[in-house]
Amino acid sequence: MNDELPVRGDATILIVDDNLQMSESLGEILKEDGHIITKVASVVEAKAKIAENFYNIVLTDLKLGDGLGLDVLKAVKATNPDTPVIIFTAFSSVDTAIMALNEGAFAYLQKPLNINEFKLTVQRALKMQALILENRHLLREFKEFSLIDPHTGLYNYRYLKVRLSKELIRSKRYAQPISLIMMDIDFFKSINDVYGHPYGDFILNSLAQFMLRLTRGSDVVVRFGGEEFVLLMLDANKEGALFFARRLLQKINAHTFDEKGHKINLKVSMGIASFPEDPQTDTEDGLIDVADKALSCAKESGGNRVYTSQEVNQKESNQEINKGHKHSVELLKNKLLKMSQRINNSLIETVYAFSKTSEARDFYTKEHSNKLISLVKKLGKSLGVTDREIEDLEHAAVLHDLGKIGIPDQILQKKEKLTESEFKEIQKHPQLGAEIIAPVNTLSGVIPIILYHHERFDGQGYCAGLKGTSIPLGARILSVAVVYQALVSDRPYRKALSHKKALEIIRQGRGTEFDPQVVDVFMKIIKDADF
Repeated sequence: MNDELPVRGDATILIVDDNLQMSESLGEILKEDGHIITKVASVVEAKAKIAENFYNIVLTDLKLGDGLGLDVLKAVKATNPDTPVIIFTAFSSVDTAIMALNEGAFAYLQKPLNINEFKLTVQRALKMQALILENRHLLREFKEFSLIDPHTGLYNYRYLKVRLSKELIRSKRYAQPISLIMMDIDFFKSINDVYGHPYGDFILNSLAQFMLRLTRGSDVVVRFGGEEFVLLMLDANKEGALFFARRLLQKINAHTFDEKGHKINLKVSMGIASFPEDPQTDTEDGLIDVADKALSCAKESGGNRVYTSQEVNQKESNQEINKGHKHSVELLKNKLLKMSQRINNSLIETVYAFSKTSEARDFYTKEHSNKLISLVKKLGKSLGVTDREIEDLEHAAVLHDLGKIGIPDQILQKKEKLTESEFKEIQKHPQLGAEIIAPVNTLSGVIPIILYHHERFDGQGYCAGLKGTSIPLGARILSVAVVYQALVSDRPYRKALSHKKALEIIRQGRGTEFDPQVVDVFMKIIKDADF
């Protein structure tokens, strides 16, 4: 049935009357109001028209040559129950009027028709139909909306439950596998904390659209709740789902979600359940539960990875094998350690998010940060530092200018030479950065690198005026890498220098601004690196 709302003065009306003069007269009256008129003279013709077309109103005489107007009424109600039927007759009686109304007629008029009454009845019928169709339209929209997540436009948990039930029946009947990938954004709270919930909603919506572009047409993407999503893959076994999930993880990690200068790279954890391969997945709740356990296991193992029920089963088997008091103590220790790691990781992600805010106000880009991280890692390895110190250098490369979040924009983005007082403000940023990360125990080794990365080998730097090897090695490494990346990047007060010119400046600073040993190693590795 057509649910288009009738436009006033443009309604489609069917007149059924074997009195051609009467039919013509009614048609002319209605055409004056702009309505579209179709005229037939029999029940048979009327039924054919009703079966082929939707009419906003049907007007029919009670007695026709091949039957009754009540037959027309029944045909309308069987085909288009929302179409009002107005019956008129010259042989009026209370019984026939009651009969017509009981059968569902909108009105019963007696000939000769009063034109004003007739037109008013038609208007009332159109108005009633418009309300009926509008209510049905709104109800359909409400039903659809109740299955749609308003923030992302994806299907919601309610839809997933209904769809899963149907797909499991189909899967069992035709022996076709289905898989469920449950995904959760790691450390999403830090994005909300730093940028606010509206920006968090933007990230959720952006991720939803990103996933829709990567999935197959037969896949169903669902917002499960909060920062959790579910991907229902039809006719996909565990191997296929695992392959796709790993590919999806790589794509998400490599993608930059950006709005108004905020550049966000997401990490996500995923859990996979597949029917009929996984036990206890023959119901919608069972399939969801198995995927949820795999997701939890992925997050407990550090996040940003894909786990199947196999990893969950292995973990549970290990626990069964090692039962006992000693194992319970170890299990508790491990659980507390993982909780501590997750808390520290969450704090680090929050600090990283703040660092992104600082970068947006300065000159940094994602490419700049990635090259800086790569450079300090190469320098650190060549100079023989430990794996833990390499990790500290990576964090420092990202966070070294975190303190600039406390420096006014008019100083950071000034194109002219800074005044003495403005330069003193800039010199505060290493101390500010160190103070910001001080509460995060995991970053304790990063603090001296950030605090002293603007010290000079000849003792003329800031903040503490340290000299020579009294400057921590990590800070001496970062100093060379940061200056090089700054030289080859656009700044508010100048364009980027060439690679050759930047190397010349680094050489000139050997033994004065920079540690000679670090500069020598830098010159060796820069030849082979893509910088």
